Amino acid sequence: MIQFDDKKREKQIKELHIKEERALVRMLSVKYGLPYIEMSSTPISNLAVSMIKEDVARDALVGSFKIVKKTLHIAVFSPENKKVALVLQEVKNNGYTAVLYMTSRDQLEIIWKRYKDLSFTQTTEKGVLSVQKEAFTEVVKKTKNIDGIKKYTEQMLTQKGTHRVSKILEFLIAGAFSLGASDIHTEAQEDCVRVRYRLDGVLCDVVNVDKKTYKLLLARLKLLSGLKLNVDADTQDGRFSVKLGETTLQIRTSLLPGSFGENVVLRLLDPRSITRPLPKLGMNEFLLSIVQKEIRKPNGMILTTGPTGSGKTTTLYALLKTIYNPGIKIITIEDPVEYHIKGISQTQVDKNTNYTFLNGLRAALRQDPDVIMIGEIRDSETAKIAINASLTGHLVFSTLHTNNASGTIPRLIDLGINPKVIGSALLASMAQRLMRRLCVSCKKAYTPEKTEFELITKILAGANKKEKKDRSFKQLWEAVGCGECNNTGYRGRVGIYEAVLMDSAVRSVISSIPSEKEIAKITEPQCILNMTEDGIVKIVNGETSVEELRRVINIEDSI
Repeated sequence: MIQFDDKKREKQIKELHIKEERALVRMLSVKYGLPYIEMSSTPISNLAVSMIKEDVARDALVGSFKIVKKTLHIAVFSPENKKVALVLQEVKNNGYTAVLYMTSRDQLEIIWKRYKDLSFTQTTEKGVLSVQKEAFTEVVKKTKNIDGIKKYTEQMLTQKGTHRVSKILEFLIAGAFSLGASDIHTEAQEDCVRVRYRLDGVLCDVVNVDKKTYKLLLARLKLLSGLKLNVDADTQDGRFSVKLGETTLQIRTSLLPGSFGENVVLRLLDPRSITRPLPKLGMNEFLLSIVQKEIRKPNGMILTTGPTGSGKTTTLYALLKTIYNPGIKIITIEDPVEYHIKGISQTQVDKNTNYTFLNGLRAALRQDPDVIMIGEIRDSETAKIAINASLTGHLVFSTLHTNNASGTIPRLIDLGINPKVIGSALLASMAQRLMRRLCVSCKKAYTPEKTEFELITKILAGANKKEKKDRSFKQLWEAVGCGECNNTGYRGRVGIYEAVLMDSAVRSVISSIPSEKEIAKITEPQCILNMTEDGIVKIVNGETSVEELRRVINIEDSI
């Protein structure tokens, strides 16, 4: 008896239909004047494939496979398909020229299979990483905390194929963004590479990456950042941007050679973190009222001081947004422009074009501004021009590197500024630090020991005297750790501040070149809390812990 193999017969029929379709398309390609192409023997670029969305490509029976500069090569099943015309119009709108080929549907399937290999990145140009909104939403769902990022990243590390490298990089960046990290650190060690996030100012371990994968990740980062691939024994700095849905995240890349390979720090300039209004920064009511009064003056200089990462730029942006109105002109000179403010002329220093803070300030003064914001005063020349600007009818905001508000005047004198001029130009100087807030979900009350109780009581007495308040406490709070705060016990940050106002008492001693301690003593009648007192008040109010305040400042030195 003869037996029929139905599966084999179906396969033969399918192959026959494919051959017939290929022959038909080949014949029609002559009619339409388009070259016929078979994808089974043609190199396919994943970047080119990603230029057309998968659902659009399948619906219009097209597939892009090659990209050269601004020319996109596209295979189509039928050029008369109206949906093909829509695809071509979209390609043109994106600034590309299309070159068409004809091919059969089975050959288009070869292109479409590449979509599963694509990472979250829809399009990648030099310096731009575009992560699809849907993909980012998926990352956020999977990364409620660091444990989720660690688990998912480790799964991707076990996968094969080079495309996993792009996925890992995008996932680490998207994860950092969703958790509110300010930096991503990669540190090459003897047997692996350690990846950490800086969350609320503190580094937290995320995952260890094998050396082979890290080498590919490093190459990917260098390409995005516009850095040299063949340089691994010298420092390099670059930058790129990441489009996460509707939000654009600027990233600064810093490479440092180490004993076991290159170390990388990615600084995430998240616009969400620097859009806080002035009253939300953490200033106490009295200092806030003083600052709001000083920034309304038509001319003078206001300086914010503190170490890197203390929130100075966020404070400057808050000041600018508070005073902005359509009737004044504000110019900023920044490095880099971290957040774009509508209505304000913002410029960015560039060492390649010799646009420095100094040259930018000189040029800005010729633009008839009312307010100038200088990202940082780094040298005596910039300091002198900034001071002169404040004396000639401009309101100037800037930052200076000093440990406290009292140190601003000695620092300006060190930069060669005439002490008498400082008294006329400077309105106020502020110093600040950022402290982590206790996680409201897990913070725990405790009764302090005698030594700790006496220390806090003594400092609090000074704050009470200045503010004419009668605060007391019986318990404090400490960090515990839970899933909501990545087991750190803290979530979010708040600023602690101090300030020195330029009054007659300060002006009377400037010419004698006073020390920081002398200035601090003279300004005590101003009744502004110092950073230690401000921190202690926040501790008593349950916002943070004694341990956290000790991490950012030396409490005992202020007594």
